[in-house]
Amino acid sequence: MLGPFWKYFAHDVGIDLGTVNTLVLVKGKGIVIREPTVVALHRKTRQVLAIGGEAKRMLGRTPQAIEAVRPLKDGVISDFETTEAMLRYFIQKVHKNPEEKLFSLPKIPKPRVAVGIPSGVTEVERRAVQDACLSAGAREAYLIEEPMAAAIGAKLPIEQPEGVMVCDIGGGTCEIAVISLGGMVVNKSLRVAGDELDEAIINYMRMRYGMLIGERSAEEVKIEIGSAYPLDKKEKELVTVVRGRDMSTGLPKSIKVNASDIREALAPVISEIIGAIQEVLEEVPPELLTDIVERGIYLAGGGALLRGLDKKIAEETKLPVYISDDPLTTVVRGCGEVLENLDLLSKVKVTGGLR
Repeated sequence: MLGPFWKYFAHDVGIDLGTVNTLVLVKGKGIVIREPTVVALHRKTRQVLAIGGEAKRMLGRTPQAIEAVRPLKDGVISDFETTEAMLRYFIQKVHKNPEEKLFSLPKIPKPRVAVGIPSGVTEVERRAVQDACLSAGAREAYLIEEPMAAAIGAKLPIEQPEGVMVCDIGGGTCEIAVISLGGMVVNKSLRVAGDELDEAIINYMRMRYGMLIGERSAEEVKIEIGSAYPLDKKEKELVTVVRGRDMSTGLPKSIKVNASDIREALAPVISEIIGAIQEVLEEVPPELLTDIVERGIYLAGGGALLRGLDKKIAEETKLPVYISDDPLTTVVRGCGEVLENLDLLSKVKVTGGLR
């Protein structure tokens, strides 16, 4: 047990362990780390060579002796040891003890960690996340389902007897939930999200133009000119140059594509996400549905930044749609919030066989 004095030195940490990006929030300091969820390893020794942004720059560009990997797939851990090494690096990075040498103080206690996880994961997958956090240096590890964390981070009244609907579109999963009285009444975890949008662009360029492009190029195209809804007529049609390899000649190739091309590529994935939102709405009790009609749907996650996605969802569902402030950080802010409020933490943390 920690003494009453030492607990004030422990930097409690909220983590949004995403498929594409990992964000780390330290209680009292705010978000201190925003890094891609990528680790570069030596193929034979499995030694970690780089983590985060430095490792992402290596994707698709490594020599034979090095591989850059994404240790999470569809929101869950696919490579336990690599995820543990990455979490240890992030926790140690924010939990340095510079005063230790100056004043010869005892070592600062390990932090409590709250981690956002997809709502549809199995108990085995939940335990893998918790074990990875504990092995990486956490004193205690609490798991918070991402739609709940997003609702808390967006400052929505989740403890009231009112329906609140959240759609968190990340890199690996799309989390949709209706929340009331501190619990999820209806929820759906769809393993179709930002990664599938990138894959749709790769497939489109291959089928339409006979051109191979990588994941990084597809992501850049999505950010630059991707959209879910036709742009305003007054707004100039967005255009970008895509570079890749010609499938017929094997030589480098450059093609200009515009926003309508990429919108066509993304349409099937966006339709799948909207279909999942409609399925959740069909299961909502009538009393809560009335609240949602008045309050609308709140979007969070990096996918919420796709141009016109809110308009497209609003058109298909006939409901008002709002994008939360800084949607990329909504989940990690929610994880940080529950560490400040123990009563709320006890209500929303995932239990079910976990330590």
